[in-house]
Amino acid sequence: MIELADEQRRLARTAAQSESNPIEFDGLSFGNNGDGYWIETAKRGLRGLSASAFDSTLSDEQIAPYISNWHFWEHTVAHDGRHRRAFLRFLESAAQMDVHDRYAALESGMQTTWGELSITATLASHGVREYQLHHERDAGTSASKLETYENPFDAREIARFDSEGRYRPLQTAPSLIDGWIYPALTQREVFETVDILYPATIPNWNLERTGELDITHWHETAQRQTGIYDMVEELSTEAVDWMAASCCADSECLKRREWEYDENTTLEADGGSGVFPCREPCSLVVAASRQWTQLEKQEPRSYTFELTPAEKEQIEDMIESVAEGNISEIREADVSEGANRYRTRFLREKRMDEEGNLSGTPTHSSEKEDG
Repeated sequence: MIELADEQRRLARTAAQSESNPIEFDGLSFGNNGDGYWIETAKRGLRGLSASAFDSTLSDEQIAPYISNWHFWEHTVAHDGRHRRAFLRFLESAAQMDVHDRYAALESGMQTTWGELSITATLASHGVREYQLHHERDAGTSASKLETYENPFDAREIARFDSEGRYRPLQTAPSLIDGWIYPALTQREVFETVDILYPATIPNWNLERTGELDITHWHETAQRQTGIYDMVEELSTEAVDWMAASCCADSECLKRREWEYDENTTLEADGGSGVFPCREPCSLVVAASRQWTQLEKQEPRSYTFELTPAEKEQIEDMIESVAEGNISEIREADVSEGANRYRTRFLREKRMDEEGNLSGTPTHSSEKEDG
């Protein structure tokens, strides 16, 4: 049962007396129409109440959750920051659930996945919300076994490196480390922490759901590049499609790509299934596209290699394993795997000459001529 604080009661009385229009919020309405106080919810309705009767009614188990809910959203959260407010309401399915059902769910905790994050909203004293935040992989791990954090700004260190200690240039890559927990964040702190771990994902998510997300497509992005990056405008539509398929898949980025080649030309590459959108090509994609622009200028050549069918398949397996990031999962004893270290070394010994040419075939014809 929700226990209202004295401040919540006082604000409800003041609002009922001073507002020219009745208070209406999440299925609750109340006010004073000259014939006394009145209050209505989906569960109960009372009219012609005296001030003392109105005050007593606020503690009714059918009404108290509505008053608590109104106070939290209109006074604790208020209207400072529409993106934060929308996100917090999303965390407890406020648009889909009745207040009573929602409060019952909040008592045990309402869990939401955001990228690789698991966020659980629960009720604290007087209906104030509290939020627990950890990596989704740690869902079944006791909090006592996780490193505890309280300051949202500590999330900068959590997000800096992956599990191998490598710097993470893309904050929305699915490489966030686990083993940590924020056990009790306020409504402001949970927004700040998520925004540090996944910058701008909350505002862009909310702008998309309200139809306000501005999208900058590849061609416009490429046109505004200067200096060493101005060449990326030369990248063909087909190559941009390959780039999007390579960099913007769910396995590489948790955002859902919404940009295309240009306003009139869509890309065939799948945009991903993330909950938050990608509104423009990121700096990592632009930087990589410079290299691809240079490489795509080369004319194709025909090469003749001596390979057995098994060796051809092995090279295909190696490319697939590198592209999918599975190399570290292949054990040294797994010699049946094409990208196995020993098997790859065997292929190198057999098929590459001292200059590193596959089957002794030089990359450029001049190498053969010089030899």
